[in-house]
Amino acid sequence: MPTRVLLLRHAETANPLVFHGAESDIELSERGRRQAEAVAPILAAFGPDVLISSAMRRAVETATPIARACGLPLRIEPQLHERRVGALGGTSTQQHEGPWRDTLRRWKKGDTAYAPPGAESFDDIRHRVVPVWQRLTSECEGQTLAIVAHGIVCRVLLLSLLPDYTVADWSRIGSDNVAIHELLLEGGSWRAERINDLPAAAIV
Repeated sequence: MPTRVLLLRHAETANPLVFHGAESDIELSERGRRQAEAVAPILAAFGPDVLISSAMRRAVETATPIARACGLPLRIEPQLHERRVGALGGTSTQQHEGPWRDTLRRWKKGDTAYAPPGAESFDDIRHRVVPVWQRLTSECEGQTLAIVAHGIVCRVLLLSLLPDYTVADWSRIGSDNVAIHELLLEGGSWRAERINDLPAAAIV
């Protein structure tokens, strides 16, 4: 059996209009809690063998209904935490200029080592999360894993693991709350069965 990973971003946070990095352990909104409950039976239908979450509150609160629906214990992986964003924390996500837009522009041009003071670069995130992915998928070879993480963690993993993508493809990979990325390991390479697939039942 191929190794399969169901990777998803946590549900909506209590304040979705500002940047919440690793520095902010915010909870889910009421809508986020409904999203988590709605996606739980959808994940359970895949029959995952292992359920893993970032240690951050928004990820754990998303994963808890999934654990209940799947009848699985929740395994915590602290290194899957959100990006450290430094001074960007608490600023509006609606800003069209500023540090994040500049950071993303530089990453897409190949300057993946760049980050403002106090923040993680693309390379920093990749060096943190890819080894965790490799360890987990090696330990659970031939099984189905469900992993609840964060939007930027999902994007960095996909852009680092899928052979047909580079950082320049950042905008091709959405990362909506509770949308599912399904990856299969076959012949030593990862292949995407679905990317940012938001089930209709989870639109609440």
